[in-house]
Amino acid sequence: MRTARTPRWAVSFADLCLLLLGFFILIQAQGGRPERLAAGLRAAFGENEGEQRRDNAFRAAGLFQSGEAVLTPAAAATLRKIGARARAENAAVIVISEGSDAGAHRFDRWELAAARTAAIGRAIREGGVDEARIDISIPSVSGANAGKGQEITVRLVAAR
Repeated sequence: MRTARTPRWAVSFADLCLLLLGFFILIQAQGGRPERLAAGLRAAFGENEGEQRRDNAFRAAGLFQSGEAVLTPAAAATLRKIGARARAENAAVIVISEGSDAGAHRFDRWELAAARTAAIGRAIREGGVDEARIDISIPSVSGANAGKGQEITVRLVAAR
């Protein structure tokens, strides 16, 4: 008499389903605060957040001329200093843009958010950081930050 055999892939598929379920439970347990989940996962994998990265948060409206992607002179100088510090520390730079400001005559709100993010990357490059060490991320133009304006985070990440 021959018994039915379970396909080998079924065990791997069940493991994947359980891992996904566990991850979604972690997300739900954080109560809508994804930054806490991210910090916990980084800590679990041995990254000491205080030593490995430094964040500089900005409101885009304070860095740029109204309705434009042109940095104010003070903002350009600040971003060049961040670039110089990153170069001196041999750190990589991540520019994260979330949300958007109201569009203007030349740009709609999506174009304005993207152009401002690129302008920040160029200003940091002028501080001496190699372009290959600058990463730009625009995860959300709307969503959680809708109506709050564009927020820019410049993150320096120490090389390993």
